[in-house]
Amino acid sequence: MMQVELKTHSSEETMTISQGLGKLLNGGEVLLLEGDLGAGKTTFTKGLAKGLDIKRNVNSPTFTIIKEYEGRLPLYHMDVYRLADSEEDLGFDDYFMGSGVTVVEWAHLIEDYLPEERLEIYIYHLGDDERKIVLTPRGARYEDICKELTE
Repeated sequence: MMQVELKTHSSEETMTISQGLGKLLNGGEVLLLEGDLGAGKTTFTKGLAKGLDIKRNVNSPTFTIIKEYEGRLPLYHMDVYRLADSEEDLGFDDYFMGSGVTVVEWAHLIEDYLPEERLEIYIYHLGDDERKIVLTPRGARYEDICKELTE
Protein backbone atom coordinates (compact mmCIF):
# COMPACT_ATOMS: atom_id res chain seq x y z
CA MET A 1 0.00 0.00 0.00
CA MET A 2 1.29 3.44 -0.95
CA GLN A 3 2.11 5.97 1.77
CA VAL A 4 3.60 9.44 1.54
CA GLU A 5 5.44 10.94 4.52
CA LEU A 6 6.17 14.65 4.75
CA LYS A 7 7.79 16.65 7.54
CA THR A 8 7.05 20.26 8.31
CA HIS A 9 8.77 22.63 10.70
CA SER A 10 6.09 25.31 11.05
CA SER A 11 2.35 25.78 10.71
CA GLU A 12 3.08 27.79 7.55
CA GLU A 13 4.84 24.76 5.99
CA THR A 14 1.90 22.54 6.94
CA MET A 15 -0.48 25.01 5.31
CA THR A 16 1.68 25.20 2.18
CA ILE A 17 1.45 21.41 1.75
CA SER A 18 -2.30 21.34 2.31
CA GLN A 19 -2.81 24.36 0.04
CA GLY A 20 -0.99 22.46 -2.71
CA LEU A 21 -3.28 19.50 -2.07
CA GLY A 22 -6.34 21.75 -2.29
CA LYS A 23 -5.25 22.96 -5.72
CA LEU A 24 -5.18 19.35 -6.98
CA LEU A 25 -8.75 18.53 -5.96
CA ASN A 26 -11.61 18.46 -8.45
CA GLY A 27 -14.58 17.73 -6.20
CA GLY A 28 -16.02 14.59 -4.72
CA GLU A 29 -12.93 13.88 -2.61
CA VAL A 30 -13.10 12.65 0.98
CA LEU A 31 -10.13 13.44 3.22
CA LEU A 32 -9.85 11.93 6.68
CA LEU A 33 -7.77 13.81 9.26
CA GLU A 34 -6.45 12.09 12.33
CA GLY A 35 -4.01 13.23 15.01
CA ASP A 36 -3.86 14.13 18.66
CA LEU A 37 -5.39 17.35 19.98
CA GLY A 38 -3.22 20.21 18.80
CA ALA A 39 -1.49 18.16 16.09
CA GLY A 40 -2.57 20.58 13.37
CA LYS A 41 -5.75 19.18 11.82
CA THR A 42 -7.45 22.56 11.63
CA THR A 43 -4.24 24.23 10.42
CA PHE A 44 -4.09 21.62 7.65
CA THR A 45 -7.71 22.36 6.74
CA LYS A 46 -7.01 26.12 6.61
CA GLY A 47 -4.31 25.53 3.99
CA LEU A 48 -6.60 23.20 2.07
CA ALA A 49 -9.26 25.92 2.04
CA LYS A 50 -6.73 28.38 0.58
CA GLY A 51 -6.02 25.88 -2.19
CA LEU A 52 -9.77 25.79 -2.88
CA ASP A 53 -9.86 29.63 -3.09
CA ILE A 54 -11.99 29.95 0.04
CA LYS A 55 -11.80 33.47 1.47
CA ARG A 56 -13.60 32.91 4.79
CA ASN A 57 -11.66 32.13 7.94
CA VAL A 58 -11.71 28.38 8.62
CA ASN A 59 -11.92 27.19 12.21
CA SER A 60 -12.76 23.95 13.96
CA PRO A 61 -16.40 22.88 13.74
CA THR A 62 -16.17 21.19 17.15
CA PHE A 63 -19.51 22.46 18.42
CA THR A 64 -21.40 22.55 15.12
CA ILE A 65 -20.14 19.19 13.73
CA ILE A 66 -20.18 20.41 10.08
CA LYS A 67 -19.16 23.77 8.61
CA GLU A 68 -19.57 24.58 4.94
CA TYR A 69 -17.40 27.00 2.97
CA GLU A 70 -17.74 28.20 -0.61
CA GLY A 71 -14.78 28.58 -2.95
CA ARG A 72 -13.68 27.06 -6.26
CA LEU A 73 -15.31 23.95 -4.78
CA PRO A 74 -17.45 23.67 -1.67
CA LEU A 75 -15.58 22.51 1.43
CA TYR A 76 -17.44 20.49 4.05
CA HIS A 77 -15.39 20.47 7.25
CA MET A 78 -16.57 17.94 9.84
CA ASP A 79 -15.40 17.34 13.37
CA VAL A 80 -17.11 14.14 14.51
CA TYR A 81 -15.36 13.89 17.88
CA ARG A 82 -18.62 14.48 19.77
CA LEU A 83 -20.44 11.78 17.77
CA ALA A 84 -18.50 8.87 19.28
CA ASP A 85 -21.55 7.35 20.95
CA SER A 86 -24.21 8.82 18.71
CA GLU A 87 -26.51 6.80 16.49
CA GLU A 88 -27.69 9.97 14.76
CA ASP A 89 -27.61 9.91 10.94
CA LEU A 90 -26.33 13.28 9.78
CA GLY A 91 -26.65 12.46 6.08
CA PHE A 92 -22.96 11.71 5.61
CA ASP A 93 -23.61 10.17 2.18
CA ASP A 94 -24.88 13.51 0.90
CA TYR A 95 -21.47 14.97 1.67
CA PHE A 96 -19.34 11.96 0.73
CA MET A 97 -21.06 11.52 -2.64
CA GLY A 98 -21.41 15.25 -3.37
CA SER A 99 -19.43 17.52 -5.67
CA GLY A 100 -17.49 19.28 -2.91
CA VAL A 101 -14.47 18.31 -0.83
CA THR A 102 -15.23 16.68 2.52
CA VAL A 103 -12.72 16.82 5.37
CA VAL A 104 -13.48 14.68 8.43
CA GLU A 105 -11.56 15.16 11.67
CA TRP A 106 -11.58 12.15 14.03
CA ALA A 107 -12.94 10.03 11.17
CA HIS A 108 -12.23 6.71 12.91
CA LEU A 109 -15.27 7.44 15.09
CA ILE A 110 -17.63 7.06 12.11
CA GLU A 111 -15.77 4.27 10.30
CA ASP A 112 -18.99 2.49 9.29
CA TYR A 113 -20.16 5.54 7.32
CA LEU A 114 -16.93 6.25 5.43
CA PRO A 115 -16.50 5.56 1.72
CA GLU A 116 -14.00 2.89 0.75
CA GLU A 117 -12.07 5.27 -1.52
CA ARG A 118 -10.57 8.19 0.39
CA LEU A 119 -7.36 9.91 1.42
CA GLU A 120 -6.34 9.20 5.01
CA ILE A 121 -4.12 11.86 6.56
CA TYR A 122 -2.46 11.38 9.92
CA ILE A 123 -0.64 14.29 11.53
CA TYR A 124 1.97 13.44 14.15
CA HIS A 125 3.15 16.11 16.58
CA LEU A 126 6.95 15.67 16.75
CA GLY A 127 8.00 18.83 18.58
CA ASP A 128 7.09 22.47 19.07
CA ASP A 129 6.35 23.22 15.43
CA GLU A 130 7.53 20.01 13.80
CA ARG A 131 4.98 17.63 12.30
CA LYS A 132 5.04 14.42 10.30
CA ILE A 133 2.16 14.15 7.86
CA VAL A 134 1.38 10.68 6.55
CA LEU A 135 -0.91 10.39 3.53
CA THR A 136 -2.45 6.99 2.80
CA PRO A 137 -4.48 6.91 -0.40
CA ARG A 138 -7.29 4.37 -0.70
CA GLY A 139 -8.03 4.10 -4.41
CA ALA A 140 -6.29 5.00 -7.67
CA ARG A 141 -7.70 8.54 -7.76
CA TYR A 142 -6.10 9.33 -4.40
CA GLU A 143 -2.83 7.64 -5.37
CA ASP A 144 -2.66 9.97 -8.38
CA ILE A 145 -3.30 13.00 -6.16
CA CYS A 146 -0.48 11.94 -3.80
CA LYS A 147 1.91 11.45 -6.70
CA GLU A 148 1.09 14.91 -8.07
CA LEU A 149 1.49 16.49 -4.65
CA THR A 150 4.99 15.10 -4.21
CA GLU A 151 6.30 15.82 -7.73
